[in-house]
Amino acid sequence: MFTKEYLIAQIRAMGIQSTDTVVIHTSMRAIGDVDGGADTVIDAFCEVLSDGLFLVPTHTWGTVGPKNPVYDVRTAIPNIGALPCAAAMRADGVRSLHPTHSMWAKGVGAADFLRGEETAQTPTPPGFAWSRLADVGAKILLIGVGNDKNTFIHTVDELYDLPDRLASEPYTVIVRGYDGQEYTHLQYAHRCSRTWDVSKYFVNFEPAFLACGVQTAGQLGNAAVRIVDARKCRDTVLRIYRSAAADESRADKDLCVEYLDIPESYYK
Repeated sequence: MFTKEYLIAQIRAMGIQSTDTVVIHTSMRAIGDVDGGADTVIDAFCEVLSDGLFLVPTHTWGTVGPKNPVYDVRTAIPNIGALPCAAAMRADGVRSLHPTHSMWAKGVGAADFLRGEETAQTPTPPGFAWSRLADVGAKILLIGVGNDKNTFIHTVDELYDLPDRLASEPYTVIVRGYDGQEYTHLQYAHRCSRTWDVSKYFVNFEPAFLACGVQTAGQLGNAAVRIVDARKCRDTVLRIYRSAAADESRADKDLCVEYLDIPESYYK
């Protein structure tokens, strides 16, 4: 069974500094038995990031939508695993007011980093919390999971304005904050006409990430960890998209509707 002290040593061995901004996507099953469970993993990261910012995705896209258009930050249960569920209900941090792609944060500037998410009209819009990860040079840790769970790549899609990624029609969503105040606005969901899940094909980028120094490796508990530099990730995926758009020999410019090998010429 892994202790908090053991996990802290592993986190530091990955090169995580006390002042870093870190967001994690996790599989507790892959990590293995932890003394204290998901809360111990959270506590370990918070201790290492004593002068930094720690972020956990607490997404509710599986439960908030046109048929249930209400997000209450105080009660909404994440649909992406055990650790997000633990983080979402902790009182020692703050959870953002994004109705479908919220994050929980603890550390320096946590509230400011998440401010304004109740006005976001798409899942990961430019200028909002998910896109800020690149601005601050955050590290994205994929703990026991692959890049198909890397939400940040959606921000690059939105920044590039990639076609066929959002629903054509919005729905009205109601967001309830910590004080019970309600915010109402239009929300566009992720939607692609050619696949139910484009993120499944984000693994297509992994060879480019390794070749361009976007991604390195670590370990937490029993889990293999992909350590992704958010800024390098953004820049590399943008380079690939622009190269694909300029490739006259390629009729299909969309790189994430099937498993495929991205040409090295797109990123080298």
